[in-house]
Amino acid sequence: MNQMPKLPRQGLSFDSDGREVHDPSGVGREPARRRFLQLAAGGAFVGWIGTAASQLSFPKPVFAQSTLTPDAALAELMAGNGRFVNRNITSDAQDLTILKQNNAEKQEPFAAVLSCADSRVPVELVFDQTIGHIFVTRVAGNVATSEIIASLEYGAAVLGTKVILVMGHAGCGAVKATIQGAEVPGQISALYPHIQPAVDQAGSNLEAATKANAKIQAALLAESSTVIKGLVKEGKLKVAAAYYDIAAGSVTLLS
Repeated sequence: MNQMPKLPRQGLSFDSDGREVHDPSGVGREPARRRFLQLAAGGAFVGWIGTAASQLSFPKPVFAQSTLTPDAALAELMAGNGRFVNRNITSDAQDLTILKQNNAEKQEPFAAVLSCADSRVPVELVFDQTIGHIFVTRVAGNVATSEIIASLEYGAAVLGTKVILVMGHAGCGAVKATIQGAEVPGQISALYPHIQPAVDQAGSNLEAATKANAKIQAALLAESSTVIKGLVKEGKLKVAAAYYDIAAGSVTLLS
């Protein structure tokens, strides 16, 4: 690897053969400076910069969803989560570039994610995806209400998303509240009927009930929506369930 050229030390100058000569007066510093600039112009410094830049990790762009199969779209999400877990985030390098581009006319997300509204679940970060790559719907308990289904139908039928991932997460307050069944203010209890089937299936274990809920909501999307069901049947769309471990940052696909 090319090394960055050594800067001349104060009090040194160079003779006609390029050898350093002791110069207590310091008057030789200007020729030394010029010699450094000559080295830089000769490519040594530029070569060092180029080598350093080549060792940086740059993001691999995800192209418009039309180039991805449903399986490839899901694989890209999971690969992004792997980068997130390993603290090798690349999407932030694309964010500012995309903001400067004129992308106001259209959106082309390759995936959709139905996530809980929990503030500890930043979907784009979790999957290391930049602006415009994921069509995100969020609601407490990641439940498939009519409005959520309508949004995901739009994402699949109009925007062309290739995968819908329903993602529950560790410590979900909505699932926990449903398990407890306690009185709550306002309309919070409106979530209970959507989550209760998972509690009936998995019991009072919070993690088991959360995973069961993600799978039930994914199955509901795939079966109750004629739009989504049709796209799945044609092989144009995939619906899957997952569980996000907040402490580890990892996403696990649920069978």
